[in-house]
Amino acid sequence: MKLNYRRTILIGFAFMAISAFWQMYDSIIPLILKNTFELGETWTGVIMAADNVLALFLLPLFGVWSDRTNSKLGRRSPFIYVGMVLSIAFLMLLTVADAPGKLPLFIGILFLLLLSMSLYRSPAVALMPDLTPPPLRSKGNAVINLMGAVGFIYALIMIKILGGDAKERPSYFPLFAVIGALMLLSVIVLAITVHEKSLLAKVNEECAAAGISMDPTPETPSFTPAGERAPMPKPVVRSLIMILLSVAFWYIAYNAVTTAFSRYATEVWDIGSGYADCLLIASAVAVVSYLPIGILSGKTGRKKMILIGVVTMAVSYAALFFFTKYHISAVLFFALIGFGWAAINVNSLPMVVDMCEAEDIGRFTGYYYTFSMAAQVFTPIASGALLEHVSYRTLFPYSVVFMILAFITMQFVRHGDSKPLEKKSLLEHFDAGD
Repeated sequence: MKLNYRRTILIGFAFMAISAFWQMYDSIIPLILKNTFELGETWTGVIMAADNVLALFLLPLFGVWSDRTNSKLGRRSPFIYVGMVLSIAFLMLLTVADAPGKLPLFIGILFLLLLSMSLYRSPAVALMPDLTPPPLRSKGNAVINLMGAVGFIYALIMIKILGGDAKERPSYFPLFAVIGALMLLSVIVLAITVHEKSLLAKVNEECAAAGISMDPTPETPSFTPAGERAPMPKPVVRSLIMILLSVAFWYIAYNAVTTAFSRYATEVWDIGSGYADCLLIASAVAVVSYLPIGILSGKTGRKKMILIGVVTMAVSYAALFFFTKYHISAVLFFALIGFGWAAINVNSLPMVVDMCEAEDIGRFTGYYYTFSMAAQVFTPIASGALLEHVSYRTLFPYSVVFMILAFITMQFVRHGDSKPLEKKSLLEHFDAGD
């Protein structure tokens, strides 16, 4: 059984749009808050944290809601279509409120924009495991992450071309328009090519022909005859809790570095804007590693690849602590961080959703994002306090500690791993495309 790359790429258009939006949002909204409305760093930070706080509550809510939806379009598609169209509308309305004296209007539209994005984020991410056989979900998640990287790069290029000089308060209408155009293109592609219900029936037929189930964990119960859902077995619950804690720990570690490294590089290494090269190397290595890691994970197992990623990142963070000034060899460790993050990122969501029934993928996707978002709310505050009140040199030890915690909690995860597909004939062992 092989991954249907065409189908997975088309599904990935939703995630591509999400990635492009958030890259633009994180880059431009703080500039508007500072230059248009003259807000200080504290209030800007509070407003910028609102999306993560909202996500803690809304992503599981909409994930569960989509699980329980049974429309002609499917479970996820109505949320994706409505959420994306509303997001495009509110994004363009935001340019109207980008003017001095209109802060309440700007905040109101921004809230509706974040609400609209939350409406379809969990359903959009859940669509890939919905339409991908369990053994192929790591490989599928690698393709989805590559599509996200395309959206990320598109947004960076558009920001460079259309972002203007922030000090002169440029009009962001052209930039918002091209991001909105990508989102509109994505929803059109999805509507034309990804017919959720018919594709789900086809995937179920493919799984039946291969002798595998869309509910990959044998211990996970199905519906009882009366229609009541039996409780999840305690061993599976324990694995779920442990991997969600691991998700929180490695996001705490990783996000601390990505958000504070610019300040660290200035204060400790004295390299100014050169810090961007280190982060760019990490991102580039992660992007080129996604697909190879997805393929390798199907052969070696997801848990093993995650543990390799966790150890690689912990060792790299520990090594960077000993750099008292910038040296070109530091780039090597950032490259290893990119590889480690790819190994974790490709496999963690598939492990979580493979612990549930097919009917609960949206809810479990929401759980995953709740823990990752909670980490991204917590870590800028905690690591920032250490940077300010202890020393900037606490940054990398802080990340090492949480990577070690993630390694420990992953030892207790016993479910959600991938099992290599059996070859039906000797010739299939020579199929390099599998």
